[in-house]
Amino acid sequence: MIIDTHTHLDNEKYYDDIDEVIQNATNNGVEKFIIPAASPKDIKRAVELSEKYENIFFAVGVHPIDIENYDDKFLLDYINHDKCVAVGEIGLDYYYTKETKDLQIKLFKHQLDIAVKYNKPVIIHIRDASQDSLEILEKYTQLKGVLHCYNADEMLLKLKDNFYYGIGGVITFKNAKKLINVFPKIPKNRVIIETDSPYLTPHPHRGKRNEPAYTTLVRDKIADLWEMTSKEVEDITTKNTKELFNIWKNYYLYACFLLFHYLQW
Repeated sequence: MIIDTHTHLDNEKYYDDIDEVIQNATNNGVEKFIIPAASPKDIKRAVELSEKYENIFFAVGVHPIDIENYDDKFLLDYINHDKCVAVGEIGLDYYYTKETKDLQIKLFKHQLDIAVKYNKPVIIHIRDASQDSLEILEKYTQLKGVLHCYNADEMLLKLKDNFYYGIGGVITFKNAKKLINVFPKIPKNRVIIETDSPYLTPHPHRGKRNEPAYTTLVRDKIADLWEMTSKEVEDITTKNTKELFNIWKNYYLYACFLLFHYLQW
């Protein structure tokens, strides 16, 4: 079994064929999905999908690119939902929005504080901001989470006691030499699989819309690097995902919620 730990199924690129996308992924062994609802405009769609499909979960947070639209209400309205498994996608991005650096840092810390208060793991976005991100995250020793689309910066391996490393389609790219070189230094019990679909489509489908079914390509590349079978990679990364997101507990609670309302009806 594969769990796609980071897929934007709430994106408009899936509006016309979401059922087919999910079925195609399921046919390829992808049994669960986590949507990082990283913008206030996306959250309702993410929640609707999680309530429609048993195997879809979501996270709630404000992406650094959208940080000027931040509102506590966005997080607090959904953080206790039975299908909410994390706070995210949050973090720092100095590539696109360096001019909001101070605001990003302030609200990154604030969202981390919310995650601590509600005992949720975090999904972290880091782009051109490794040093600041490391300095902040090292102080949150009670938090666990994932460095989404791990950028292969070795300094971030200092977080390996509490954090996992999201590996997606980039690892299949022909120019991914930095990630390929750093990857063996990541403990196997800290690797989880993601797509970031519809973005970062793995080879040989680059240029096309990404989707969760392509996690199999990520899995197979990891299997090559670890010199093990694809099934062994699935077992390891699924176990890691369950430990990080406590996804089975959330799944059980949601099933009980549905059963309760069914019996009332």
